[in-house]
Amino acid sequence: MCGIFAYLNFLLPRERKYILQVLVEGLKRLEYRGYDSAGIAVDGAADDREGRHIRLVKQRGKVQALNDMIDETTDLVFDEKLTTHVGIAHTRWATHGEPSPVNSHPQRSDDDNEFVVIHNGIITNYKVLKQFLQKKGYIFESETDTEVIPKLLKYIHDTTEEKLEFWQLVERVTLQLEGAFALAVKSRRFPEGLVCTRRGSPLLVGVRSSSEMSTDKVPVVYSCDKPGDEHIQVGKHPGITTYAPDGKQTAIEYFFASDPSAVIEHTNRVIYLEDDDIAAVTNGCLSIHRHERADEDEAMVRSVHTLKMELQQIMKGNFEAFMQKEIFEQPESVVNTMRGRVNFAEDKVILGGLVSHLSEIRRSRRLIFIACGTSYHSAMATRQLLEELTELPVMIELASDFLDRSTPIFRDDVCFFVSQSGETADTLLALRYCKGRGALCVGVTNTVGSSISRMTNCGVHINAGPEIGVASTKAYTSQFVSLVMFGLMMAEDRVSLQPRRKQILQSLKALPELIKDVLQLDDSIKALAEELLHEKSLLLMGRGYNFATCLEGALKVKEVAYMHSEGIMAGELKHGPLALVDSNMPVLMICVRDGTYNKCQNALQQVMARSGRPIVICQNDDEEIAKLKVGRQLRIPPCVDCLTGILTVIPLQLLSFHLARARGYDVDCPRNLAKSVTVE
Repeated sequence: MCGIFAYLNFLLPRERKYILQVLVEGLKRLEYRGYDSAGIAVDGAADDREGRHIRLVKQRGKVQALNDMIDETTDLVFDEKLTTHVGIAHTRWATHGEPSPVNSHPQRSDDDNEFVVIHNGIITNYKVLKQFLQKKGYIFESETDTEVIPKLLKYIHDTTEEKLEFWQLVERVTLQLEGAFALAVKSRRFPEGLVCTRRGSPLLVGVRSSSEMSTDKVPVVYSCDKPGDEHIQVGKHPGITTYAPDGKQTAIEYFFASDPSAVIEHTNRVIYLEDDDIAAVTNGCLSIHRHERADEDEAMVRSVHTLKMELQQIMKGNFEAFMQKEIFEQPESVVNTMRGRVNFAEDKVILGGLVSHLSEIRRSRRLIFIACGTSYHSAMATRQLLEELTELPVMIELASDFLDRSTPIFRDDVCFFVSQSGETADTLLALRYCKGRGALCVGVTNTVGSSISRMTNCGVHINAGPEIGVASTKAYTSQFVSLVMFGLMMAEDRVSLQPRRKQILQSLKALPELIKDVLQLDDSIKALAEELLHEKSLLLMGRGYNFATCLEGALKVKEVAYMHSEGIMAGELKHGPLALVDSNMPVLMICVRDGTYNKCQNALQQVMARSGRPIVICQNDDEEIAKLKVGRQLRIPPCVDCLTGILTVIPLQLLSFHLARARGYDVDCPRNLAKSVTVE
């Protein structure tokens, strides 16, 4: 939700055109997060007052519309070289106020644009702050919660007698803010400085310099430290408190972003900010500040990480959309999830992030999986198998409902937090809740350095690779495989379960080829999508291992095709849903050879008896379904029962994609949705 990107070039002359291109391309890399308007702030021409005038360009709609507007501006000298410059850019997902240029970011302090701010998140106490500032004579022009921030910056700057540094000014403002936010602040009062901070929303700093850096860690400076307080020493020189090229002032570039995908084309060196960090760049030097230590165990440095992703991984290639590309990447993504973890020759599974905690997990009272959306479905899809392999009670919780109920959590519980981005707001709040009650917290994410991966005691990175499409596809199957691997590792010492383990491991080995076979159905599914193009609703029915598949498939159809769809437990058919079945209602049923096969067949016959129009996903060798003369069948290769959910979900991913394309919708950026839901 929303995207932040900022670029600072220090002692490195860049034409304004180049700077604008970097900002716009950064926003394009963040488009997948979901947005409805965009804007930038750059230095304009110098004037008589202090510093250069800050020029804002904001537009409703796509980033390309913003780019077109920039090209049409007449007051920006594109070929002017700026030795040092700060530019900020933003994609907005509307929460307060409709999508419009005035509500777009950057938001400003006054008509002179003295302070401008871009913001991701929600300020929950903005009404109180707004009323206070209005009484002081400040006039608000937007409906946003964000506008209170630049106006509060100006108010504190103008009314404070002592001279504050830029980061100190931002710190004083953030102490007044409640809610979740990531901020980037630019000001004509501090023309070559940039300050960014976060609380509950992701933010990282990318660094590019041809010179050797003074350190590979950035020390944290605490505002409330007293003289003589101990500071950790990093780098080559005693007392160093900033991150900058070693020696004299040298050219350097900084890139601030909500997501690594926006900086990878510029640098692979990044620093992940923690909640309440304030990162400031002054005279080309990066420093990180905090108001006070939260506890004694708090890390006193921020390490520089090397990104593993490649630029080509976030490009579409020859595919029509990222969603399509990611569906077809699944044979490779499941291999990447298993690589280095599964030894098929010795029937061993080792998840390095969990090894040291395995005995504690085995002694636990219960396993609780907490997630939202697609991640919730991946946990639901593997619950039955995890109960079988771990012989422990397994609970599956929607993070928002889990918090609403104030669910009892005990010290001998093990809580798994499943999130593709690792930044999902409700899941993060649930993590803090469980951690505060002493439970062992395990993260299952696709994003190294994410908040969940840093806050949990241990975890598993699913290694699916960057997922750009808002509708999750390959992350779902990689989460599925990761949880199956966890179950197999837990059951390694149980003699009675060894035949079952070997059966599952053999199917995991064959899984990439099986997925390739399923992807061959693409043309048939495209034809099916044409048949369903004008339908208003679609019912999806299954049970056992495939009930979660129905929920996930229904979610995909809703997300990208904007068509009502409902996943139904086939065992509940007679308890209400059967009333919906008639000759006008398309019903997609999953009927594979597992423990519920005969029951699913009964449900299929009941649908056909009511003149229903069933579409059946079944296995290649199923002759009984063929005898029923079902109108359309999508046949998948046979597989061990607990992994069929991976093979049955792929036709539903393809169906949702082709339905959306046939209806003319943007599958990568569906309306009203965001890739990473970073607010409650």
